[in-house]
Amino acid sequence: MQAQGSVFPVNIGIDDENRKLIAEGLSRLLADTYSLYLKTHNFHWNVTGPMFQTLHLMFETQYTELALAVDLIAERIRALGYPAPGTYSEYAKLSSIAETPGVPKATEMIRLLVEGQEAVVRTARSIFPVTEEVNDEPTADLLTQRMQVHEKNAWMLRSLLEA
Repeated sequence: MQAQGSVFPVNIGIDDENRKLIAEGLSRLLADTYSLYLKTHNFHWNVTGPMFQTLHLMFETQYTELALAVDLIAERIRALGYPAPGTYSEYAKLSSIAETPGVPKATEMIRLLVEGQEAVVRTARSIFPVTEEVNDEPTADLLTQRMQVHEKNAWMLRSLLEA
């Protein structure tokens, strides 16, 4: 990952090496978030069965929130002085969330989305050590907010699978 060249270097109190590490972590978070957005939107379009209305609306709420989140994450990467990844090929390399071929049954969709929500939490959590080390409060705040959203979504989805 190469810092963007500019007339004025980034001088926000975080050295270049740590800004790069944080931007790389946020790039993985962005890729996971975008991958989960695509999966959730796909499932919104294709869900069927007795829980259709509930899931259709829940998935819409979640993918709408994810669409807003990708912008926040990308903007933080840019504020750190690095380009935000923005192509499918970059996301495929960076994301820990695999694509789901075909159209799974509703309960499988829920299970896959729980896994995706939790994957995003793990990625966000992995960035914390370096942000704490260099007192990068804006990134730590973003990570905390993202983890809260994804942990809540995972809990809500998981509750649909309980008998």
